[in-house]
Parts: sequence; C-alpha cells; structure tokens
Amino acid sequence: MSRGGYVLISPCRDEARFLPVTLASVASQTLPPTRWVIVDDGSRDATPAILSDAARRYPYIEVVRREDRGERSVGPGVIDAFHAGLERIRLDECDYLCKLDTDLEIPRRYFETVLARFEVEPRLGTFSGKLYLRADDGRLRLEPTGDDNSVGPAKFYRAECFRAIGGFVREVCWDGIDGHTCRMEGWIARSEDGPDLRLVHLRQMGSSHEGIWTGRKRWGMGKWFMGSAWYYMLAVALYRMTERPYLIGGIGILTGYLEAALKGVKRFGDQKFRRHLRRYEARVLLCGRRRAAETYHRPRAGTGSEPVGMGGAER
Repeated sequence: MSRGGYVLISPCRDEARFLPVTLASVASQTLPPTRWVIVDDGSRDATPAILSDAARRYPYIEVVRREDRGERSVGPGVIDAFHAGLERIRLDECDYLCKLDTDLEIPRRYFETVLARFEVEPRLGTFSGKLYLRADDGRLRLEPTGDDNSVGPAKFYRAECFRAIGGFVREVCWDGIDGHTCRMEGWIARSEDGPDLRLVHLRQMGSSHEGIWTGRKRWGMGKWFMGSAWYYMLAVALYRMTERPYLIGGIGILTGYLEAALKGVKRFGDQKFRRHLRRYEARVLLCGRRRAAETYHRPRAGTGSEPVGMGGAER
C-alpha cells in the first residue's frame, strides 16, 4: 500500500440490518479509502453474504472472517476484532486510519472534511464529527458527546498519534482512555459538528444489544475501570438523567459504577494516566469540558508546540 490516504478498519457482528447503509455511505464518499478492512466477528445473520458481495464490487474492501466466539463482547471483543483488522495493514505505511462501526450513515463529504481538519492542525491526533439519531418523523437529534474526544463509532486517527498512545486498551471505555492518553502525550483529541460532519447513528450509542439499561450499566463499570472519581460520576449521572430515556440512563451509569466499586473490580493500572484523568475531571467540573480541554490543547508560552497539559505540575 502506497503512503498516504486513509485506511478504515471495521469490527462487525450481526449487522445485516445496518451494514448496507454504511457500505453505500462509504462507496459514495468524495474521497474514498485506500483500504477498508472489515472484520466479520462470527456473525450469525446475513452479514457474511452482504460482505462477500461488497468485496466483489469494491476493490478496496477486504473481509476478514473470525470464528463465532459465542456471546457478544462489546468492549474487549470489539477491540480484539479491530486488532485482527489492524494485523492486515502496515501502520508505518499509512498516514491515517479510522475505526469505523458498521451502523452509521455517513455524509458524502465526511472523510474529505475530516482529512482537511488534520491538514491544518499538525497536533490533531484523533478527530470525528458528531453522532445524530433519526427520529420517526425523519428529523435528526444530536447524541450528546463531549467535544474533547472523537466519537467511539468513528475514531479517525493520525497514524503517528495512534502509535504514540499504544493503540486501544482492551476494556470497556477504551474509547475514553484513548482521548485522555492523547492529551497526556501532547496530542489534540476533538470532535466537531457541521453539515458534512453529521454521522447518523442507526443504533443509539451506549444502548447495548441487550437494551439501554445494560448498556448504561456497562458504561458506568467502564468509568470505574478507567479511574473516574465518584463525585465526577455523580455529576455525569445527574446530567445523563436529563436525556432520553429520562432518569434510567443516568441511574444505570451510576449503578454500574457503584457495583464495580463494591465488587472491587480492577482499575486501569497506569497510575500516571489516572492522576491525569482526575485532574482533568476536576477541571471539567470547575470550568466545563470545552475550557478544560483547551488548557491542554493550547501551546505553552515560549514553545509554540507543547501543550499546557505536559510538563511541570501536570506530570
């Protein structure tokens, strides 16, 4: 594979309902991928047949088939499948890569717009647009996510940054750990809204294949693993109670966090990361997520490049 362009890697399991939409969305891009490795993680529905047909029609698609591992494993299982796709490329021979879910409807100029953002900001490590849900009347409703990380279903990375942070952690909340690690290592993590950056999520984020309650509890357990403070999680849970489905989502997050704490579930072992995370969460509570992120994204006086979050007391 020649240097340049971007590579998509898509973990995929039992996505026959949504996969054709994602395939069509990528095929219609103004800037198509150099390669698209789709990892069928033991699907039991019509997914294999859909992928086989797509690979015949689009030369940039490569399908990797994994054996059925039984129960769906949303965190570790997804990352295992992603790594199976990552093994099919040489990371040092591409400039950008994207972990892309197969339950998305993607604007036609999406990847062209994303690459333009990277070209004008050399320190931008990971970036994405915003997730929307389509209501019954056809209107789009924003799925609330912070601006301080790329969204989990469409994590677009500068390959140099992806190597620098060591890739993804094989645990639930891998898609939070990566953004904080980017900042800790001097990179910018961001998501933005805009007409060409609106990803339609065909399945509500954090809802789980078993329902919203299970998905939100898993989210809370992941935040425990990541190292989030209890007072921060209380604030998050209260905020999420104001979203649909009202109350139950926030209660589920807090329940998962507390259950993990009471059971003594292990936490992420990187102490430097956890100190960084607690400082960041405190800043979010004091001045808001956007301003907290900006303190890390701004260059330090006199250096022109190193972010505030690096060096000195921040270490």
